[in-house]
Amino acid sequence: MKRLDGKRAVITGAAQGIGKAIAEKYAEEGATLILADIDEAGVTAVAKATGGIAVRTDVSRKSEIDALFDRALQEWDGLDILVNNAGVTHAAELIDLAEEDFDRVFATNFKSALFATQHAARLMQAGGAIVNMSSVNAILGIPNQIPYAVSKGALKQLTNVSAISLAPRGIRVNAIGPGTILTDLARSIMTDKAAEDRILSRTPMGRTGSPEEVATIAVFLACDESSYVTGQTIYPDGGRLGLNYTVPVPERG
Repeated sequence: MKRLDGKRAVITGAAQGIGKAIAEKYAEEGATLILADIDEAGVTAVAKATGGIAVRTDVSRKSEIDALFDRALQEWDGLDILVNNAGVTHAAELIDLAEEDFDRVFATNFKSALFATQHAARLMQAGGAIVNMSSVNAILGIPNQIPYAVSKGALKQLTNVSAISLAPRGIRVNAIGPGTILTDLARSIMTDKAAEDRILSRTPMGRTGSPEEVATIAVFLACDESSYVTGQTIYPDGGRLGLNYTVPVPERG
């Protein structure tokens, strides 16, 4: 029997990267999917490949989150899994950060998860699971990524608070806090050996992670194998959070 047989899951930010990998892994494990993303063409392609339903959604707008869960209610009479994966970044130094850029990132990364969690909790029965996509930057800081780090820190605390709030209803809430995962965004940063070495020097395992490695954790947190786990954040980071110094990067052929 597959680990997610019969489970109904909503995944945001499912058009690419980690969200796409989670959608693929959930489909392999037997889940039925509603996939949301602002990239309509991308999420439609993932839905076609996984047998899911694509819903073009700008999660920074509460009205569109409402519409997403209206669609879920039309398709199903309940919900078993929510993955709050949608996220964006914006690079700016502290003194240059504009209010509209902070608001956009915070709405996408944090407020969307809050409002989606509200909807999911109304639809879920005991045994439901919510998985939030946090980051090592919920704890660590990057000087020019203020709205991203702040939103991920808030998401970590939302995980804690909502886990306590929903525990009496038998709904678990956990998070995943990846380090550097080889998505298109990471590839755009690691444009040469020097840039790659800067990233790998802070990762004791000496490599980036893959979206599929994160997806396996998302399966664990959604299935019965983690039935006594709630309010936790798992960090697939190659050892980064435990590091208090940089390490030499071996020469690569």
